[in-house]
Amino acid sequence: MKSVFSRYVPAVLCGVLLLASCSQQGGTAAPTAAQQQAQAQAADAARNLDTYRQLLRIGNDAMAVELGHDILNRYPGSPAAREVQQTLPPIEKRWQEVSEKNRLAALWLYQVAPMAGGTQSTASIESSGDLGSAPVRLVLRRHTAWGQSVFLYGSGHGFVCRGNCTLPATVDGKPMGIKAYAPSTGEPALMIRDDRGFIALLRKAKKITLTVTPVDGEKKLQLVYEVGGFDPAKWAPLPRHGKP
Repeated sequence: MKSVFSRYVPAVLCGVLLLASCSQQGGTAAPTAAQQQAQAQAADAARNLDTYRQLLRIGNDAMAVELGHDILNRYPGSPAAREVQQTLPPIEKRWQEVSEKNRLAALWLYQVAPMAGGTQSTASIESSGDLGSAPVRLVLRRHTAWGQSVFLYGSGHGFVCRGNCTLPATVDGKPMGIKAYAPSTGEPALMIRDDRGFIALLRKAKKITLTVTPVDGEKKLQLVYEVGGFDPAKWAPLPRHGKP
């Protein structure tokens, strides 16, 4: 009996040791904290990339650009970031162009309303630049009795202009003079002498700068008008009964 036991014990021990060795060699060690964090980041990046692709499919450029930059900032060097780097530049360029177009269009206000016994249709835009006071509005007007006109309308006591005056101007950086006159009725305005020529100029321009001098101040003001968003179709035509 002893001899049988002595024969089997070594065999059993050997089997146990062999199983332990196999377990150590073939088993997978638990991931470290750093590995777990990397795996979680990779999963997050993949989910964000999937959302980014969906935004591209539905044409939501604004959100796609925002999410694309978030992926580049949070997951640099990842497969998700590499894919975004390939697709984002043209999307962002298109979005910037559309955003700028919308911004310029929003600067204009179009209205049709009763005015002094008739009806007027206006397209107007406020000035920016070196104001020192409230903005000065550039107004394109059609009136059923008075016809078409273009004028600057501000606050205060109007502008210095004796008889006919020439306003120093630049149109897309090109210097020129714009002839104007002050209305005899005393409004704080300047009427553009050649309304048709000015409108034709405006329709092709991106930025017009006019220099004026307020009556109640000695400092000349540069009035900047970003006119590139003007939409002639939104400036409603009216029947003409007076001055063309």
